[in-house]
Amino acid sequence: MAPKQMTSHFPSHTEILAFIKDFKGKVTKREIARAFGITGSDKILLKRVLRELKEDGRIAQDQSRRLRPSGRLPNVQVIEFAGIDKHGDPYAHPVNWESDGPSPTILISEKKNRRGPAMGKGDRALAKLIPIKDDPPLYRAEIIKLLKPGPSALLGVFRGTSEGGRIMPVDKKNRDEYWVDRDDVNGAQDGELVTAEPASSSKRKMGPKRARVKERLGDVSSAKSISMIAIHAHDIPNEFPNAVLEAAEKAAPVTLGDRTDLRMIPLITIDPVDARDHDDAIWAEADPDPENKGGWHAIVAIADVAHYVQPSSPLDKEALKRGNSCYFPDRVVPMLPETLSAGLCSLQPGKDRACLAAHMWFDKNGRKIKHQFIRGLMNSHANINYQQAQQALDGATDDTTAPLLEDVLKPLFNTYKALMKARAKREPLELDMPERKIQLDDSGHVKGIVLRERLDTHRLVEEFMVSANVCAAEELEKHKVPAMYRVHEEPPMDKLDSLREFLATLSLKLAKGTVMRPSLFNGILGSVKETAHEHMVNQVVLRSQTQAYYSPDNMGHFGLALQRYAHFTSPIRRYADLLVHRGLVKALGLGKDGLTEPEIEEMANIGTQISGTERRAMAAERDSTDRYMASYLSDHVGDEFIGRISAVTRFGLFVTLEPFGGDGLIPISEIGNDYYVLNTDAHQLIGERHGQTFTLGDKIDVRLTEANKLTGGLKLDLVHEGNLSGVSKRVKRGSTHRQKQTKRRHSRPRSPKKGK
Repeated sequence: MAPKQMTSHFPSHTEILAFIKDFKGKVTKREIARAFGITGSDKILLKRVLRELKEDGRIAQDQSRRLRPSGRLPNVQVIEFAGIDKHGDPYAHPVNWESDGPSPTILISEKKNRRGPAMGKGDRALAKLIPIKDDPPLYRAEIIKLLKPGPSALLGVFRGTSEGGRIMPVDKKNRDEYWVDRDDVNGAQDGELVTAEPASSSKRKMGPKRARVKERLGDVSSAKSISMIAIHAHDIPNEFPNAVLEAAEKAAPVTLGDRTDLRMIPLITIDPVDARDHDDAIWAEADPDPENKGGWHAIVAIADVAHYVQPSSPLDKEALKRGNSCYFPDRVVPMLPETLSAGLCSLQPGKDRACLAAHMWFDKNGRKIKHQFIRGLMNSHANINYQQAQQALDGATDDTTAPLLEDVLKPLFNTYKALMKARAKREPLELDMPERKIQLDDSGHVKGIVLRERLDTHRLVEEFMVSANVCAAEELEKHKVPAMYRVHEEPPMDKLDSLREFLATLSLKLAKGTVMRPSLFNGILGSVKETAHEHMVNQVVLRSQTQAYYSPDNMGHFGLALQRYAHFTSPIRRYADLLVHRGLVKALGLGKDGLTEPEIEEMANIGTQISGTERRAMAAERDSTDRYMASYLSDHVGDEFIGRISAVTRFGLFVTLEPFGGDGLIPISEIGNDYYVLNTDAHQLIGERHGQTFTLGDKIDVRLTEANKLTGGLKLDLVHEGNLSGVSKRVKRGSTHRQKQTKRRHSRPRSPKKGK
């Protein structure tokens, strides 16, 4: 329930702090704005005030964007049972307590009607916390639900013996081995990937930790095991419940009915060559309106997933649980069952498909004049891949693209050129970060690693999608229907200060006090283009940016330089897009399956959840890529490579191998016979004795000493040059910034390795 509006003046810091402390529900920026009647540009001022309060340590914010007084725990918190106090009452401590002081005491008062076992030592639960007193902090916890023991869950490879076996964890951070007693093997065979849980045994009081096998996941040497490790390690749902599969099977094709007939318009899909689902189709023509001479009319038609996935249905609940599809080199874990994702919701050529489409009109300079959304029935005239489309535009057509060239592909390309004029005027952030693609053979093993092509046709599709996404956000705002915005906030002050200090070491300036715009960063990036610093500056600018997320509160999209932005174009693989579709259906009266009131009430929580599932998918995909990379490079242990320093830390150097892209670590103890000082401003490690310097972005010669297929970890060693204390000949010596560095010792002198 929204708080009652208190006043219309802009509140003081004290008033905001008092409101956050006294409000009984979830406090976010949105609630504060409602309470004090803050609207329009004052919301930006409120954002800055809250940031100042956080930087001053007076308030804190959790992952759900809930605000609270600094030192006070969130209203809902994961707690861990700690024992029984002297009065006989069970108590717990908060999980992930970050303060240096002792964690607060939480007295457990379980609801009498709650089913299930009582909490035991080490058990965790999601609990509602009620403050009892502030000094010392004391809380009462009402258990919401017991949680599965996350930290104790174990994924590893089983190695069998006559007495049981051992489990080697696949997590590169876990260096322990676990013993499995014969009675706890659960049928696991040598070399199988298993999940396990900690176990106690009276048979072994010493030696390794003990575990019991819970589930067998198959032969770890199988090519399929690499992505399966990531799926299980990150707890990604990869099997659909029967009720969800049955609901998908019952789905039927739509008929025209009240829909707008788009079947005669030659809409086409342009996708990667290996795409299985096709959720967006495009078309363009020269605008026949004489008032818009040189302008363009375009259509972006998107699969009408909202028609098939109704709110609160089994399909909807499972889609929300997954949040998004996850993409691995060998498979996709889809958000929706294949019957829909690769069937009725896939815009396959020659088949009638339900769609939600955006008509957009642009002038000759790419400025949008107007737009209109309709619910339609379309029939894709072709599916082509990016390379096909590019080759056709370059003059090399094939049987599929030749009939499309003049009437479809060229108008699309000319519209794209107009959109690029508008993009250039808008000046979004232009980072140059090459992507690598893992290529697999028929058996699922890595056959090569290549840089992803960046074609005009990739950009063409992207610009059409960005335009449609902006239109969706504008339409929902126009009708005052809540939108699930894609938010990318401007960089925070602490990161900007760090970036500014780094750029100063290169005699580059990022002015203080100016309004941050992507164009400022683009100017810096342009000044170092095709110089030795280009890669390094791109990396540091990227790290200064905030992470994008989903929210019903519009904070704009800094990277795209857009005031409002909402994902609309991929409802097959993103739940956020599905919500935007439902919002448009509600706003425009296009059906009875629009956004519901319960969804509107839960928009903030849903945004937090799907932002989390997105980060989970990214982590799993990254881990899978690391393991594929290590598998590929395992045949090259002992080989020498050129590497580029991708991170400089207190414990060593992270180095990206070229051209493969695998990331490995050179521990600081392996660098050389010197004390090394970390200069955080300049992203450098500097030797105190010899002044030998390792800087982010430097190229160095390295040797691959270990490639662990199970964890994805790579270990590297410097290729030493004579007796120069273990420093590569490619590394610069000396430093002009040693006076500015914050000195901390991170290594001790050691004897050079034998034979070096």
